[in-house]
Amino acid sequence: MDAPRIDFQAEGLLAGLDGEQRADRLALLEYLAADGVSLAELRTVTASGALPFLPAERVIGGKERYTTAQAVERTGIELQFFNAMRRAMGLPVPGADEAVYTREEIDALAEGTQRVRSVGIPDGESLALIRTLGRGLAQASETMRAMVLRQVLEPGMSEFELARRYADIVAKLTPTAGPLVSSILDIHLRQMALGEAITAAERSGGRLPGSREVAICFADLVGFTRLGEQVPPEDLSRLAVRLEALTSDIVEAPVRLVKTIGDAVMLASAQPEPILDAGLALLDAADAEGEEFPQLRVGTAIGPALSRAGDWFGRPVNLASRITQVARPGSLLAEREVRESAPERYRWSYAGERRLRGVSEPVPLFRARRLEG
Repeated sequence: MDAPRIDFQAEGLLAGLDGEQRADRLALLEYLAADGVSLAELRTVTASGALPFLPAERVIGGKERYTTAQAVERTGIELQFFNAMRRAMGLPVPGADEAVYTREEIDALAEGTQRVRSVGIPDGESLALIRTLGRGLAQASETMRAMVLRQVLEPGMSEFELARRYADIVAKLTPTAGPLVSSILDIHLRQMALGEAITAAERSGGRLPGSREVAICFADLVGFTRLGEQVPPEDLSRLAVRLEALTSDIVEAPVRLVKTIGDAVMLASAQPEPILDAGLALLDAADAEGEEFPQLRVGTAIGPALSRAGDWFGRPVNLASRITQVARPGSLLAEREVRESAPERYRWSYAGERRLRGVSEPVPLFRARRLEG
C-alpha cells in the first residue's frame, strides 16, 4: 500500500513561492518523499535552507537510519559516553525520536570504542582525540562542499537541478574520501613516530612531562583587519588560503605548521634555527607575491610549553603572538632567549624594549636578518 500523499502547501513547505520556483520546490519535495524522507525531516531541512543538499546527504549516509536508543542498543556503548562522542565531534545530540545515525557510523563507533578501550586508553583521552579529528574533518568537509558547489552552480539553476547535480558529484567523490583521509592520517602518524623524541628522563619516569622546550613562531598578514573593510570576503579568504599554501611549501621538518588563525599561521620546532629560517623564508615569499599580497610580520619566542591535541600552550606561545603584533611589516622580531640560542647564524640588531600586552615586564627584542653573502 502506497504512503498517503503529502499536502506540501498545507504543511507550509511551499510558502512564499510561486510559478517555476513553486513547481521546482514541489518536484524536489515529492522526489524526496518518494525516496523515504519523513515529513518531519523535510520540515526541518526546508526551514534550514538545506533542502537541495538532502539528496547528497542520503547518498553519503544511505537511507536506513537509527535513533540514539537504537544506536546504543546496537553498539553496547553507554548512552552517556555515546552522546559525549557526538558532542566531541562538534555535532548536536539528536532528539529521542530523530533517526540520524547510519549503520556504518554505528558500527565504526562500536569497533573504534572497543579497540581503544581494549588497550587501556581512558575514555577522556578518546574524547580529546575525537574533538581534534572533529575540528579538522569539519574544515575538510566544508572545503569539499565549497569545491563541489563551484563545479555545479550555474546562473539561473533550479533548486531541483542543483540538488541532482550536487548529489551526482558527491556520489562520485565519496568513495575516495575515506581512503584519502585514512592515507593522510597514516602518513602523519608515521612522521610523528619518527620525529617525536622521548628522553631518558621521560622513559625513567614512565610518563610524558608536563611541558618541553619549544620554539614558537607566528606570522600574520599586515593590515588584514583594515583590508577587511575595503575588499569582499572572498578576496580576504583567498589571501588567507594563499598564506597557508605558502607556509606549507616552505615548512620542513623539524618545523611544523601547527595551525592557521585567520590572517596568521603558527609554527613550532624543537630547535630555534629551523624556525627562524622558516620565518625569514615566509617574509621573502610574501614579498615575492607582489603588491596585491600584504606584507608579513613575524614574531618568535622559546621556552617550556605544553603540547595537547596537536596544539601548544604556554609562555612562548603567548609571547610570540604578542611580539608579532609589534613587529614592523617585513621583519622578524625575537626575544632575547631566541637570539642567545642562535647567535652566529643570523645578523641581529637590537630593536629596544617593548611592553607587551599580558606581559608584566618590558621585553628586550631583536631583529633577525640573514647573514650577508
